[in-house]
Amino acid sequence: MNADALAIQAERRILLVRGMKIMLSHDLAELYGVETKALNRAVKRNAERFPRDLLFQLTSQEWTNFLPFTCTKRNQYRQQRC
Repeated sequence: MNADALAIQAERRILLVRGMKIMLSHDLAELYGVETKALNRAVKRNAERFPRDLLFQLTSQEWTNFLPFTCTKRNQYRQQRC
């Protein structure tokens, strides 16, 4: 995949949460070609390399609010079921 196509794929996965642009771990893992659990393990092992404001977990309310959006987005861009 060329750089332009990769940039477009990344842009499609960016969400706005708490006034910040974010990417969900499963989308980031997909871009890197790894499993989500492998990405999360690597982040936990190397937590000191990441600024604390870069990593956060969605609250259950935020997740509930974004779940329909991410499912719609997935269906539109990746032709997957939620």
